[in-house]
Amino acid sequence: MCANLRPYRGRLAPSPTGLLHLGHARTFWTAAQRAAEHGGHLIFRNEDLDSQRCRPEFVQAMFEDLRWLGIDWGEGPDCGGPYGPYTQSERRTHYLAAWKALRERGMIYPCTCSRKDVAQAAGAPNDSDDEPVYPGKCRPNVSGAARLRPFDKLRAGSRGTDVATVATSAGVNWRFRVPDGEEICFTDQHLGPQRMIAGKDFGDFIVWRRDDVPAYQLAVVVDDAAMRITEVVRGADLLKSTARQILLFRALGLAAPDYYHCDLVRDEAGVRLAKRHDALSIRKLRELGWTPERVRAEKTP
Repeated sequence: MCANLRPYRGRLAPSPTGLLHLGHARTFWTAAQRAAEHGGHLIFRNEDLDSQRCRPEFVQAMFEDLRWLGIDWGEGPDCGGPYGPYTQSERRTHYLAAWKALRERGMIYPCTCSRKDVAQAAGAPNDSDDEPVYPGKCRPNVSGAARLRPFDKLRAGSRGTDVATVATSAGVNWRFRVPDGEEICFTDQHLGPQRMIAGKDFGDFIVWRRDDVPAYQLAVVVDDAAMRITEVVRGADLLKSTARQILLFRALGLAAPDYYHCDLVRDEAGVRLAKRHDALSIRKLRELGWTPERVRAEKTP
């Protein structure tokens, strides 16, 4: 990757679906420290595409809790910047342009399968990843020659929905067709060399949802490229997402950033922290009298 040839730009990208917890604190503090160590810039992005769960009070809580921790940023929804808007719900035109580009290049296809259909057909998700390998029910047939050129334009065949008949993003899920058997390799700045195989470690994944909302994978790639992010700091549970996103960067002709995946913070039962762990939210710890220094240093409950 060539991200290290550019001025360092890191980012904080929380989603306002609940209160930030101890795991978020450690990851975001690491992001802030790496930006400082590189003499770079830190950008705040509000990832609020989930309209069912995102709430304004959580946005305000994110700002307050992160600043209480001692984290500052130079660009964001609250302070502006040259690559705004910094709230995902205001960036639809950017995502739609990327969806159209992928569709025109034959890299995505419409899928009518529900999440339940996929789960039942594919079994349980692999490892800690939350998305099972797609079994290919709606995947278009392609010739052998096309399979050797995974990013050439593909035409829908007898199986699945003909891409040409679906002119809008709404009404069906749109999946990115991964190049089966291709190795996706990258060197994580914390965990070292990583290697995953498309079609085995992960399958065709959704880039646009049937409710006409861009999926996480596409939105993150579009925003990281547009905001000139050079390094993404996030949890190790997103390693497979990184492999998917690297394929999207390639497909869109964009430069991928470097990646630093933090070790996960787990509860006493060894379960990865989630926003349902209210007792370990930054807000609750503040109420209990914890100092920013203690929260930043804490690794396990």
